[in-house]
Amino acid sequence: MKIVIVGYGRVGSQTAQVLDREGHEMAVVDTVQQKVNRAREQGFTAALGDGTREVVLSEVGVETADAVGGFTGDPDVNDEICTVAARHGARTVMRISEDVSAALYQEYTTDADDVIYPEQLGAAGAKTALLGGDFGAIADLTQELAITVLDVPESAPIVGGYVNEIDLGERGRVYAHGHDNADLTIPLPGTLVEADDRLAVIMQSGVEAEVRAQLFGTDSPASA
Repeated sequence: MKIVIVGYGRVGSQTAQVLDREGHEMAVVDTVQQKVNRAREQGFTAALGDGTREVVLSEVGVETADAVGGFTGDPDVNDEICTVAARHGARTVMRISEDVSAALYQEYTTDADDVIYPEQLGAAGAKTALLGGDFGAIADLTQELAITVLDVPESAPIVGGYVNEIDLGERGRVYAHGHDNADLTIPLPGTLVEADDRLAVIMQSGVEAEVRAQLFGTDSPASA
């Protein structure tokens, strides 16, 4: 795949490097010359400029891109990037922050194929979204991470709480959520956990028992 990343900060650079190692053709856009220089030193096609401008995106070949990620720190800028890229038929992924309102979230999801919260999952979420939302794409991001889907029992202490307030500390993050048998998606701000929901959790290898204990108590259900 040919993938363009706009915003070569921590998430953008990590995502580009992972996808490059997997054989994808990567291109980068950033407004900071130092970041553009670093991208070029790492072997990427890179352009200096405003990624919301079609002429800048054209410098890195947006016309033939399979996917474009708007990974700057400004959700409104990322929204504009995705709007421009969508006109060329590319899959679009935009970075937002966890404090985005439900109304804005709905607006952004209309303009982009997928949204990510880098604070929750970083490059793993970005990579997965760019490749089409396949959870299996996360598995090879690093050998130190594992992903599993867990069913929420009625007795779980997290029932009734907000999905985006689940804090697993350094052990892992809740990546996606689905009510009952619904598809797993990145949860809207304010989404409540209900009995029989499913949680996709990415965690450090070897800590699943601890994560289950925190989420569900000592008696936890099996992975879906």
